[in-house]
Amino acid sequence: MTQPTVRPERPFFSSGPCSKRPGWSWSCLEGAVLGRSHRSGEGKAKLKAVIDETKALLGIPDDYRVGIVPASDTGAVEMALWSLLGERGVDMLAWESFGKGWVTDVQKQLKLDDVRVLEADYGLLPDLAAVDCDRDVVFTWNGTTSGVKVPNGDWIAANRAGLTICDATSAVFAMELPWDKLDVTTWSWQKVLGGEGAHGMIVLSPRAVERLENYVPSWPLPKIFRMTKGGKLIDGIFKGETINTPSMMAVEDVLDALEWAKSIGGLKEMIARSEKNLKAVANWVEQTEWIDFLCADPATRSNTAICLKLSDACVLDGEERSGAPKKISQLLDKEGVAFDINGYRDAPAGLRLWGGATVEPADMEALMPWLDWAYGEVSGV
Repeated sequence: MTQPTVRPERPFFSSGPCSKRPGWSWSCLEGAVLGRSHRSGEGKAKLKAVIDETKALLGIPDDYRVGIVPASDTGAVEMALWSLLGERGVDMLAWESFGKGWVTDVQKQLKLDDVRVLEADYGLLPDLAAVDCDRDVVFTWNGTTSGVKVPNGDWIAANRAGLTICDATSAVFAMELPWDKLDVTTWSWQKVLGGEGAHGMIVLSPRAVERLENYVPSWPLPKIFRMTKGGKLIDGIFKGETINTPSMMAVEDVLDALEWAKSIGGLKEMIARSEKNLKAVANWVEQTEWIDFLCADPATRSNTAICLKLSDACVLDGEERSGAPKKISQLLDKEGVAFDINGYRDAPAGLRLWGGATVEPADMEALMPWLDWAYGEVSGV
């Protein structure tokens, strides 16, 4: 196949850290509060602005608390698990590597006695009807390494007795989240917003705050996990008074991303851009014999972490087949056409394209002929 002539203008398709927003440059960071304490008036104002702008953009209810916490989405999830679990039994949902990681932490680190694990293979969802919402429930909204998302929150009981703890790091800002069904929601700046790493966000419903203030785990909590003091929520965490020292350069960067999101039309347009990226890939897959989605069900197919596998019609077999995605990824990286699109190390061999809002749909469309070209180079077809 002849090499395509049209290249993506921005070849950044990594699933994390993800592409910066269109038009980003170093000048976007000129307003950063550097060489100053993050506890200064100006520093705290910047941190508070991240919280306020996030809450407004996502339409988070007024009585929910939003905070900036250490260690990216991982730190935010761990904070929730260690601080909230143990009061009642818990259902753990896992259908990709990160969900399985939370299962490991709850079973082998927290060593809880009453744990039910509902699992599914890559490309599938567990039986959501089997979830007992009178227990606590821990799940990812979108499987970043499998390309499978929950279709909605209808399976979560409105009158539940337990808490829902949702890792939404590759979903928030790209998918509609039913806040009334979510008690704890976490994410990181370096996913859909294309911000920098190391910082996490946590959202608490009034029910989650009530649990924090009335339940004390039997295990010790490290300082960076503590959200209460003397039986009361530490209010400052949710006003920009962070537990540890944040990067004020990263803070400036995410403020820029939030401002960009507002400028293009807010959450509605962020979701629309992401869905256009998925549509571009879906149109190509429909016309291409050698490739298929890892997730077969369009209703649960991720529009951010778009995971692909070689189809049954692929001419490669054995080691050549399992090694082809990596070779395709390396070839397109060398050409400067697409960076970091090999599938996740724990997932089945395949390709993973980030389709979040910071990726231009035109660039996703331009990439498709290059995938065909690279497959031809690797397979000899």
